[in-house]
Amino acid sequence: MKFVLLALAGFLLGSIPVGKIIAGSMGIDLQKTGSGNIGATNVLRTTGKLPALLTLIGDMAKGSAAVLLARYCEVGLWQEGIIGIMSVLGHTFSLFLNFKGGKGVATGLGVLMVYAPPAGLATIIIWLLTVLITRISSLGAIISFSILPLSIYLLDAKEKLPISVIMSIILLVRHKDNIRRLITGTEPKVGRRA
Repeated sequence: MKFVLLALAGFLLGSIPVGKIIAGSMGIDLQKTGSGNIGATNVLRTTGKLPALLTLIGDMAKGSAAVLLARYCEVGLWQEGIIGIMSVLGHTFSLFLNFKGGKGVATGLGVLMVYAPPAGLATIIIWLLTVLITRISSLGAIISFSILPLSIYLLDAKEKLPISVIMSIILLVRHKDNIRRLITGTEPKVGRRA
């Protein structure tokens, strides 16, 4: 029962639409502007750098908080990972947005920074380097999360591999439209205003 309640708490934490709240405070409906996504990239396109940074921090904090809560309650390594994944699912299918939401990248990174810090740091570095080189945020997410299981295998405990595979699959499925646009060359670059 404790695990179920923590999983629900993780989903609820993830459901908090940080980007929508921040953009909404500036009079912008994030779901009707730019890409319609509630994540930091769309906040950057529609409102600017500071709101985007606050969104990134807030979305990461949701994932970190879910894992920290699970760890505090001593549910075990596998359960910690599942509760972290529930926060990612909460972000992508937000309870407060009629089960719509973002891609889960920042929340996933927040989970990793507590659940598997070395692999989490590697994922952030790979994402940042890809974005700096290509200026395409989605490509950074796709590449960094595609190789997350390898990062876990090389840098962390092998017991965390199943969780990393599940997280990678969720993130890649959420980026299916981005993958199509990357193939056709129509994916927008970071910094382009909506």
